[in-house]
Amino acid sequence: MINKEYNRRDVLKLSGLAGLGMALSPLLSSFNFKDEILLRKIPSFNQSLPVIGLGTWQTFDVGSSMAEKTRLTEVLEEMNTLKGTVIDSSPMYGTSESVVGDLTQESDFKDDFFYATKVWTKGKDEGIGQMQNSFKRMKREQMDLMQIHNLVDWKIHVKTLRDWKEQGKIKYWGITHYTDDSHAQLEQVIKAEKPDFVQFNYSILSRHAEKSLFETVDKYNTATLINRPFETGRLFRATKGKEIPTWAKDYNINSWGQFFLKFILSNELVTCIIPGTSKPHHMIDNMMAGYGKMPDQKGREKMYNYIKSL
Repeated sequence: MINKEYNRRDVLKLSGLAGLGMALSPLLSSFNFKDEILLRKIPSFNQSLPVIGLGTWQTFDVGSSMAEKTRLTEVLEEMNTLKGTVIDSSPMYGTSESVVGDLTQESDFKDDFFYATKVWTKGKDEGIGQMQNSFKRMKREQMDLMQIHNLVDWKIHVKTLRDWKEQGKIKYWGITHYTDDSHAQLEQVIKAEKPDFVQFNYSILSRHAEKSLFETVDKYNTATLINRPFETGRLFRATKGKEIPTWAKDYNINSWGQFFLKFILSNELVTCIIPGTSKPHHMIDNMMAGYGKMPDQKGREKMYNYIKSL
């Protein structure tokens, strides 16, 4: 639960954005700092995760830039303050793993996070070597979640990940992809191998996963990480300059980002969403989607129809 001593001024101060109080006022106006962030259980395991996390594709690929690292440190601080935990990375994402490792290691809350990364190569030995490097870059002795990135050589890597889980090197293992065309294969792997997690694309205007993928994860007790919740910015471009409907306030929605994220969270089979950002005030905005009332079935369809009508 958020520290009950926090108030609107504290969050602005912590974010280094006190001078932007007027700009952030709509985001904070209906926020109750005594609320708890929504948690969803990892099926079949006695652990729950906050429903909003952080993706690092492009946003954390900043190399040695101190200015960028300072800003990303603030992003992680905001995430921790608002009780987010899941950080998702990959060796595919340039220097992102190393930046995550460096910045979290320097923090006072490095063990508060849930660290997830991926294996993205072919061959057993190559996969083991790449994953070992990921441990070093992210400065972890145990990885919370290791995923097979875009199903690359998944039949080989599954065996390694099962062994590593048994040995305690990783807590969970999973599979990922980011296109509608991949959903059928993801379902096949879930049915055959029963991974702990599956990561895939899903948004208010990209609902292909509702055809059968969500039914499969429900049947096989698979946790879900959602990527591309904003469709790489397409949703923001479509709503630029347009007002949020007044009825969205019923769901504690104060921005288009929260609108899109709360639609996704209204699907109870979503465990966690991992939007990427390199900006502290966007991290605050994203995290707030995990608080307050969530849309029911009637509300989510109202949201969908409104976006379709724009």
